[in-house]
Amino acid sequence: MGKNDICILILSLLIYVGCNSATQTKQHKGKVLMIVNENPSADLELMLTREVGVMKDMLQRSGFQIVVATASKRPLAAGNVKLQPDIGLRDVKVSDYRGLIMPCMAANIGSAPPPEASAIVKEAAAKGKPIAAQTGSVVQLWQAGVLKGKKYAFGQGLGVPPLADATYSGEGVVQDGNIITSGICPHMAKMIGKPDGTSELTQALIAELLK
Repeated sequence: MGKNDICILILSLLIYVGCNSATQTKQHKGKVLMIVNENPSADLELMLTREVGVMKDMLQRSGFQIVVATASKRPLAAGNVKLQPDIGLRDVKVSDYRGLIMPCMAANIGSAPPPEASAIVKEAAAKGKPIAAQTGSVVQLWQAGVLKGKKYAFGQGLGVPPLADATYSGEGVVQDGNIITSGICPHMAKMIGKPDGTSELTQALIAELLK
C-alpha cells in the first residue's frame, strides 16, 4: 500500500467517524411525550396528518424521539392514516421525557381530560419541562391548573369563556416561560381561513428543548 493509499484510508476513516458521531448526537437528544386526545374528532384524518404527523416529523428531524400516549392505547385510524400509540397514559414516567406536546385533534373542547393526563401535565410543569399545547389542549392545560398567571393563545369565536386566572394573548403562538400555546389548529384553519399554528408551535417547543 502506497503513501497516497494510506492517506486516503485515514481520511475516509475520519469522515466516517465524524459522520457517525454527528448522527449519534442527532439521535440522542432525548424523548418528547405526545399526549393524544381520543375524544371524537371533527376531522380525524386531517388532524392525524396535518397536526400529529407534522409535530412528529418536525421533532424527529430535530433529533428527538417521540412517544405517543393515549388513555386506552388503541389505534386511531381514518382513511389511509393510522396512529398506533406507544404507551398508555397510566404507564408514563414524566422523568423519562425532555418535554410534552399536546395536539388539539379537533376534539370536543369542553370535554374533561383523563385524570392521568392532568397528573402528567401537572408533574411536567412542576419539574419545569417545556409544554406545548394547541387549541382544545390549551383548555386541558388550564383544567390541570398550569395556566394560572400565564399568557395563553386561543382561537376567537369558539364559545369558550375566558380562562380564569390566565391572560388571553391572541390566536397565534404565545410563549410564557416554558408554556407554549397556539390557538389555531388545522381544523380551525380550514374552517375560518386563518393560519394553522402547528409548525410554529412545534418549532417554538424545539427551540425551548434545545436551550
